[in-house]
Amino acid sequence: MSGFPDHNDPGPAPTGPYSESPQELYLDPDVLAQELAEELLGDPLDELESTDPAPAAVAAECDHGLELLRQASHEARMQALRIFCEHRDPRAVPLLLPLLQCSCPILRMSAVYALGRNPSPQAVEPLLSLLAADDNGYVRKAVAWSLGNYPDAPILNPLIRSLQVDIAAVRLWAASSLADAGGTGPAKADPAAAQLLLSLRIDSEPAVRSNSAWGLGRLYPDLVEPRQQEVVESLVQTMLHDAESGVRDEARLALEQLEQPEVLDRLQTLVDEGLLL
Repeated sequence: MSGFPDHNDPGPAPTGPYSESPQELYLDPDVLAQELAEELLGDPLDELESTDPAPAAVAAECDHGLELLRQASHEARMQALRIFCEHRDPRAVPLLLPLLQCSCPILRMSAVYALGRNPSPQAVEPLLSLLAADDNGYVRKAVAWSLGNYPDAPILNPLIRSLQVDIAAVRLWAASSLADAGGTGPAKADPAAAQLLLSLRIDSEPAVRSNSAWGLGRLYPDLVEPRQQEVVESLVQTMLHDAESGVRDEARLALEQLEQPEVLDRLQTLVDEGLLL
């Protein structure tokens, strides 16, 4: 993930099941440090106002944000990044890209989120470079989320690697974004599902396993029949045997949302046999 996107919707895209997030994550260094210690990071945009502002007000705010981006002060840039984490304006992209090179990790991370909100082909290569090499876990976590808004870019293998080897916070969002990357067609869906199946079985972090279950449910329609069967069996085993109730619940929800009659019948049989409540 989790995570966002309905890529045709200018609003936030759907995330994985674990997406709680402090609203001021990318502005407050103290919040940033606290969240890094906790490792499991949510979507920092979840709590933004959901009411659509008037177009004229948005245009004025974006104009102000562009002016702020052109200033050299840290405070001005952070105010601008707050704006472009909330609004889309292609004029911001050329001003956002240089901020990915800032020495301040808070600026880098905030610029990454803004480029997730304002996707551009120009941002793909620098974002992938940060995912591979940035030494700050928060920056890599931000990239893992933002790449979910670039499903047609060559992000599949980088996200798979992050899900294999990075810290829990990054793996959490890599799982969600991997579902977005794999959802663009069967050729990508199968390798994405293969990694999510592995993470569902072996990842040590329950939230990552939950997002893997959620992602598998999203990928299911694009998978060939043998892989679909593997997904169903893995989700059933997770639903019955995972040590964490939240992971079991997410696996059950993923199975129910497949809306496959044979799967629903199987779930009802498990309920009838007392193996499920």
